[in-house]
Amino acid sequence: MSAPTHVVLIRGINVGGKNPVPMARLRDALSARGYGGVSTYIQSGNVVLAAPGEDESRVSRAVEGVLADEYGVNTVVLTLSSETLRAAVSDAPEGFGAQPDAYHYDVAFLMPGLTGEQALPEFGIREGVDTAWAGTNVVYFRRLSAERTKSKLSRVMSSPLYKGMTIRNWRTCTTLVGMLVEP
Repeated sequence: MSAPTHVVLIRGINVGGKNPVPMARLRDALSARGYGGVSTYIQSGNVVLAAPGEDESRVSRAVEGVLADEYGVNTVVLTLSSETLRAAVSDAPEGFGAQPDAYHYDVAFLMPGLTGEQALPEFGIREGVDTAWAGTNVVYFRRLSAERTKSKLSRVMSSPLYKGMTIRNWRTCTTLVGMLVEP
């Protein structure tokens, strides 16, 4: 079996009882479609799989098809190459994720065609609470934990650009990178 080549980030499943997708069944369905080494992390739509030679858009379309056919869920999927996810984690701002007791850290992964510079203004920044940085096809966002209820991160969810991104916390990002090893 080959090493994982892609990370699939599925938007809007298993959130508040909406769009339920059992991860074990999803793993089976993707394996039945020929993907290798399919594994998932938590219930919020994080899949690691091997699809050597397939580009990201093809994997996204295939996963979207499985979600629609098997679960009746029509949602957007963002597929990253393993190299792209590793780069997003390694290129994070210096110290990002280093103080998990003091800050909440999130990464907004952007759909093709949307840049970090375009998306950054949509992330409202509350002085003394929020900090955000534009990266390559990502936005890194840090919230002071003690003041997180005052954060403006939720502002981005009412933005028209929100449909062009999917957000994962830093722990999920680093865990997914750790899953990108030879089985």
